[in-house]
Amino acid sequence: MKKSISILLLATMATSASAQCAMCRATLENNLSNGNIGIAAGINLGIMYLFFAPYLAVAVIGYLWYRTSKVNERKELQNRTALR
Repeated sequence: MKKSISILLLATMATSASAQCAMCRATLENNLSNGNIGIAAGINLGIMYLFFAPYLAVAVIGYLWYRTSKVNERKELQNRTALR
């Protein structure tokens, strides 16, 4: 359990990346040369949002599934003890 948490924390740490499409890169280079750094930060934030959104959705669905299975397991245990 501790190993999986540490791997998750390591994977979510922010690192710089330059993996962008050609048009995004050209726009960013043009804006950076003109001194406008706000657009570059916005595009990078958008890329991070698009990267993490599916993982967050899967994590929420997994948590809800886990919680529902625990509630159902608890109800089944109560039904077994009530029948005895």
